Amino acid sequence: MRPLTLWRHEVRRAGWAAVLGPPIAVAAGVAAALANPLPGDTSTARILLAGLEMAVPLAAAVACASLVGRDPAIELQLTTRTRYRFTLLRRMAVTLGWAAVVAALTAATLIATGWWARWPASHGVLAGQLTWIAPTAGLSGLGFAAGAILRSPAGAGAIVTTLWAIQQFFAGAAQERLPGRLLYLFATTRGAKPDDWTANRLTLLGTGVVLTALALLVLGRSERLIREEDE
Repeated sequence: MRPLTLWRHEVRRAGWAAVLGPPIAVAAGVAAALANPLPGDTSTARILLAGLEMAVPLAAAVACASLVGRDPAIELQLTTRTRYRFTLLRRMAVTLGWAAVVAALTAATLIATGWWARWPASHGVLAGQLTWIAPTAGLSGLGFAAGAILRSPAGAGAIVTTLWAIQQFFAGAAQERLPGRLLYLFATTRGAKPDDWTANRLTLLGTGVVLTALALLVLGRSERLIREEDE
């Protein structure tokens, strides 16, 4: 299979959630900013950045949570030269790559129009991109690992959305202790101690890598995949 054809196939297998999720998330953030009941540059900028920090990572993570279990004939996948876990890793790369393109273009637009700098905690143009990169990596790693362990897109998606909602609605409780602050997804727009922001972003990145590695380890047990397919 030619590389271009292969990647087109992986895009199709990743599903519509991976393709449409990030643009819809950005559109929802813009709509929320336009409907802001408290108009003002700072408030509107915060909502726009929140779309990148909250909505895009959620869309990408839900898509990653649904990658495992989408193939109807897993036995055929396991007989190919490329190991199944690397096929899924390729689909995860497609999912996160597209989310990154959408988020980067949105961030570039906010920077060019001046909205990025109007939120005091934006952390600059370069380091500030961790606003969306870190939570996307951490939450997507969780979704991918949950999908690999549970073999249930619905169950994995529920774990992702539940964690997202808990941190969204119980922000204070989530940040009472240092471990919670380091794993808090919305440190840029929902507040964080200035000294904790960089550590928080790096912790989320590291967590995403570790969880993805765990998922690949679980997916490497082909006998478990076949047994669960038969069930």
